[in-house]
Amino acid sequence: MRKPANIIAAFGLVLGGVLGMVGTMVARQNVRAIAWSIDGMALVVATCLLALRYFRKGNDCVAAGFLVYAIGEGVMLGGTAGSLQASVPSFAAGTALWAAALLLTGIPKEFALWTRTTSILGGVLFAIVAGKYSSASRCCRLPRHCRTSLIRSWCSRLPAGS
Repeated sequence: MRKPANIIAAFGLVLGGVLGMVGTMVARQNVRAIAWSIDGMALVVATCLLALRYFRKGNDCVAAGFLVYAIGEGVMLGGTAGSLQASVPSFAAGTALWAAALLLTGIPKEFALWTRTTSILGGVLFAIVAGKYSSASRCCRLPRHCRTSLIRSWCSRLPAGS
């Protein structure tokens, strides 16, 4: 007999994948927001259930990867109600977490080699995308002179010899 958690996880992954594509293809903002909200919720539930499964199997790294993915998806949920432009910072942060999650699930030898290779390649590509979107987003960046002052103040608080 199949465990209900496995069925819910599989359903959540499929629902998340389908509604994520639907949200990408529609032009109306309200339809996109609804599709992406349900997509995000389904993926968070599915990946949390997968994290519990792999934690119980004793594979903490893979479990952590699924949890990081759930956190990344949760970060992206914050941007689903806004316009595409307004959601760029949450998209960049969520994509960076997706990259880390794919590496955490792909590096251990839990899955088949082709799955692990795809996961690692996807993680690298997501990291590139996150970097490009993060550097393009100017909404949260401090001016250069402020960053320099901030770094100096942090460094002055470090113990000697650090």
